Amino acid sequence: MSQSSPPSSARPERDEVHAQALTLVRQALGRLKFGAVHLTVHEGRLVQIEVTEKTRLSA
Repeated sequence: MSQSSPPSSARPERDEVHAQALTLVRQALGRLKFGAVHLTVHEGRLVQIEVTEKTRLSA
């Protein structure tokens, strides 16, 4: 027996959390010139966003 997910209107908090997470990832990518954005997922949920920025020095 397969489970169908409830309509998105039944999950407004989850949709809001997803929208907020996407906004944070976009902001991290937008301000980063060199580096990495690391997403940590626990039990299928994004729980942490790490941004590692590299500074390139000219010789």
